[in-house]
Amino acid sequence: MGNKVMKNSIKNFGMYIGAILLAASLLEGCGNKGVPEEELVSKDSFEGQYLVTADYVKEHAGDENVILVDCRGADKAKRETLEGAIATTWQEIGTCSESYGAAGDEGWGKIPEPSELSEKLGELGMDKNKELILLGETLNGWGDDARVLWELAAAGYTEVKMVDGGYSAAKEAGVPTQKGASDPEPVEVVIDSIDKTHVMETEELMNNYDAYKIIDVRTEDEYKGAVKYDEAQGGHLPGAVFLPYTDLFRENGSLRSKADVEKMMEDAGISKGDKIVAYCTGGIRSAYMQLVLEMAGYENTWNYDQSFWRWAVVGEVEK
Repeated sequence: MGNKVMKNSIKNFGMYIGAILLAASLLEGCGNKGVPEEELVSKDSFEGQYLVTADYVKEHAGDENVILVDCRGADKAKRETLEGAIATTWQEIGTCSESYGAAGDEGWGKIPEPSELSEKLGELGMDKNKELILLGETLNGWGDDARVLWELAAAGYTEVKMVDGGYSAAKEAGVPTQKGASDPEPVEVVIDSIDKTHVMETEELMNNYDAYKIIDVRTEDEYKGAVKYDEAQGGHLPGAVFLPYTDLFRENGSLRSKADVEKMMEDAGISKGDKIVAYCTGGIRSAYMQLVLEMAGYENTWNYDQSFWRWAVVGEVEK
């Protein structure tokens, strides 16, 4: 009996340490370099409905109708965030609590039902009548701001933006900073339904797989089979095209031009008329890809929210 208890204790401790290591690795981000200037198709800035510049943030930070949201989370905000910013993570507004299981389980990592999401966003003070400017990191992050934006857009928010170049660009532009996030001012939020125009779910993808062009936006070692974030197995979705998330950016972390995005897709054999599904490990980096493609004129695009965490459990993979 004593040996059994000891073995269970060791097992539980190992799982605990594994969870800590996973969380730490997720917080560190991709850490890859962007595309060098000499390889760019165009030096034009990327413009789109979901994007604002760092200078725009500097001009409007502090406006009563603007809410800054640090999507890197409260822990990162403790070190430093923009003045007046509240903090959250995509996990906090998704189905990521213990009641939904763990990454890879059927209900984990999705957009909550309207009533639950309304309560979460209301507690965070995310007023649908104000402009929300979301902060994340690009090359040194995971595109957390894009995942939050993608969810808010599906929930009916129309005035929601992310910053070209992310938090680093806003800080470099001279937006005042503070240590620790500001307290949110709760508001009433009513979400009637979730618009799934750009939401891909596991069942739909499995049932109509051949109708879609699949893009894997993870790193090359993940694509080739490395298990880095406690996935059930390594590899990639069958026939998936490898287009890493970091290829969206210049070396300074800002987005490449629309001409660059179009060339990248053309080289990958993907056209604007294709039905395109982007995925990563948990639908974060792929949310950034989906939003960029949408802004670049690729209308039939989806972010696979549960992504490889779920697919590795229920679907076939290639290596």
